Amino acid sequence: MAGMTSLDSLSLAWRTVRANKLRTSITVAIIAFGIMALIGIITAIEAMNQSLKESFSSMGTNAFNIRYKNSRVRMGGNNSSVAKSVRGQKEKKSNLDKPIRKEDAEFFKKTYSFPGAFVSIYRRGPGGQEIHYQDKKTNPQITLMGGDENYLAVSGYTLIQGRNLNEQDIQSGRNICILGNAVAVTLFGDKPERCIDKIVRVSGAPYRVVGLLKAKGSSAMMRQDDVIVTTYNNIRKYGNASNSYLMGVMVANVKEIDPAAGQATAYFRSIRKLMPTETDNFVIEKSDKFAELFIGFLSSITGSAGAIGLITLIGAAIGLMNIMLVAVNERTKEVGLIKAIGGKSKNVRQQFLFESVIISLLGAFFGILLGVGVGNIFAIYLSTGFIIPWGWVITGIIICTAVGLGAGIYPAMKAAKLNPINALRYE
Repeated sequence: MAGMTSLDSLSLAWRTVRANKLRTSITVAIIAFGIMALIGIITAIEAMNQSLKESFSSMGTNAFNIRYKNSRVRMGGNNSSVAKSVRGQKEKKSNLDKPIRKEDAEFFKKTYSFPGAFVSIYRRGPGGQEIHYQDKKTNPQITLMGGDENYLAVSGYTLIQGRNLNEQDIQSGRNICILGNAVAVTLFGDKPERCIDKIVRVSGAPYRVVGLLKAKGSSAMMRQDDVIVTTYNNIRKYGNASNSYLMGVMVANVKEIDPAAGQATAYFRSIRKLMPTETDNFVIEKSDKFAELFIGFLSSITGSAGAIGLITLIGAAIGLMNIMLVAVNERTKEVGLIKAIGGKSKNVRQQFLFESVIISLLGAFFGILLGVGVGNIFAIYLSTGFIIPWGWVITGIIICTAVGLGAGIYPAMKAAKLNPINALRYE
């Protein structure tokens, strides 16, 4: 019988919720917007995380690079970094701002001997280039990179047409290049493979195209297909190229990155002639470093989103409690009648609690639908596929149930304590 009574209370609660359409709609909307803010922001952040992981693996997943570390401390007006004297010692010119020389990079590549690893030497050329082919030209946003035969593999690029750079290209520094996919599409339309053996112009100089890269995709932050790859010896003719060489090291699998990086650090210290007391004047960067950096930043936004959603839900809980208290006053006679025909305080309490939880869960349902919808508009924009943050969806339902119970307990207790005789006489 008790089970039946609970069912009666539930169906009565549902009928009451449906009868008060305006009041229910407003409360459901307040809760739905709280949940929508929470789920929407988190869905969008998950989409951004996915996009960042894909686009920031600018190297292959089992690769790391070595670049020089320039000291941030600038003493005086010129660019020379000076290590401050310690306890009155003579000031010593810092070794930090010493770019990696071509000779050092080539020696490292020839002699670094981690099992199964291979090294690429590359150098960043001038960015913001405009590439011309006949009467077509790209936007001035193309980066010129100088690499070697291992550069494509270490950087996670795939050649889909033509050939890779070879030893003769590197030694002679001749004007040949491999086109990034976006560059080829801009210059050669829907048949980018036609670019092979054509002559394009970079800063007015003619370059013969020997290869075409597969599209890597780009996020808002990195445009990895807006690139032209030539040899690092060719890049030397550009005065505005980076003044330091970089090295990429690719190992057989991800587990070997740390030991290979450790060995590379020790070996490159000796090439750079560093004393044991001196700090490294180069940096080892793993492929996921930038992704981790941004994902850390995004997780702090997730916390803020949670706080916004929670504040909205607290507001919704107060509104819901207020509405339930009004409902108790409005239905004092009804409560008296239930009690007069044998209904227990427990039934009255249940009915009001059920009403409160039903309104909250309706809010959760619409909020989750809206939140996932809004978040996935962002996911479609970043082309990461449909995302449902199930953990947060379940959390949203639990929070809303708790809000419903919390907001309904006091009004339900108040209703249950009503004296049936006074309640029936209430006007």
